[in-house]
Amino acid sequence: MMLSIPGVLNAEQLRQCRAALEGGNWQDGRFTAGHQAVNVKANQQLAQDDPLTQQLGDFILACLAQHPRFMAAALPLKVVPPRFNRYAEGGTYGDHIDNAVFSVPGTPHRIRADLSATLFFSEPDEYDGGELVVHDHFGSHRAKLPAGHLLLYPSGSLHRVEPVTRGARLAAFFWVQSLVREEPQRSVLLELDDSIQALREQVPDSPELVRLTGIYHNLLRQWTQT
Repeated sequence: MMLSIPGVLNAEQLRQCRAALEGGNWQDGRFTAGHQAVNVKANQQLAQDDPLTQQLGDFILACLAQHPRFMAAALPLKVVPPRFNRYAEGGTYGDHIDNAVFSVPGTPHRIRADLSATLFFSEPDEYDGGELVVHDHFGSHRAKLPAGHLLLYPSGSLHRVEPVTRGARLAAFFWVQSLVREEPQRSVLLELDDSIQALREQVPDSPELVRLTGIYHNLLRQWTQT
């Protein structure tokens, strides 16, 4: 499942993040690539130990924790601190699959990657190319979202970033270990949660809300892995 989550950052938050990123100390992204990915990766990244990476990463994590749609879709248990990349002048990242496990810099902690996320800072009309292409059992899906929107997709998916031929594409990216490891189960829970929220808007006094909410939590209790 590939899911677009709008409004993770508002206009003022985007302005502040963009201003900071445009003055960032960008480095060759191949330094962080594995043996396979280094052959297909051509972008720029902020170093993981750059103070700006820490500052903006903490800010994004705080925003995500307050975003109901992200919390409902990802059901996050752990999140790899966000990293930041820039694609320009033909920058691209060929077909690859993300690592299964990531270490958290400066800690002994390791996080299983169930979900990958890209948070867009550049508007689609600011650059040509740069689409994120995700392959799954149903074919290929292309995404180029407005600034402040986040794309969430399974980390085991083959995916790529198309070459950017004009302008620059700025984004944050990170990985989530979900409370619910299996994607079909997360999809069921999200659909059930959406139905509960819609019912609460339409008939807030319905006794069925209590029953459906109980079903949701009992399924979550059954499928949660910690």
